[in-house]
Amino acid sequence: MSTLGEQERRSITNSSYPPSTPDIARKRRELAPAQQAAFDAFGKAVFAEGSLSAKTKQIITVAVAHVTQCPYCICGHTKAALRAGATQQQLVEAIWVAAEMRAGGAYAHAALMITEAGETTGGSAHG
Repeated sequence: MSTLGEQERRSITNSSYPPSTPDIARKRRELAPAQQAAFDAFGKAVFAEGSLSAKTKQIITVAVAHVTQCPYCICGHTKAALRAGATQQQLVEAIWVAAEMRAGGAYAHAALMITEAGETTGGSAHG
């Protein structure tokens, strides 16, 4: 049985995304050390225990990663969420919440199209 890390490398390697490697991380740090340090500190502050538990924050992060469609975030934060005690069922439920919110945004934005179409054609937004 392969580990999640091996699966992550395999799935990302089989896509248009390069695998995340220590060399890439080093290069990113070398090219913008101050920004990298600030980003690292930001991440530590965001994911520290607070009003929300680390587990809850990681569940949220997995759901958001699916909406932003970042394979690196999906893989890395899935591992972090499971380590923090999240279950697969919790992660899938959170993903469905994120999917509904994303779909809801598209649905709600139809009001813009309906209004614009009415203004452009000289008709009413109501029919």
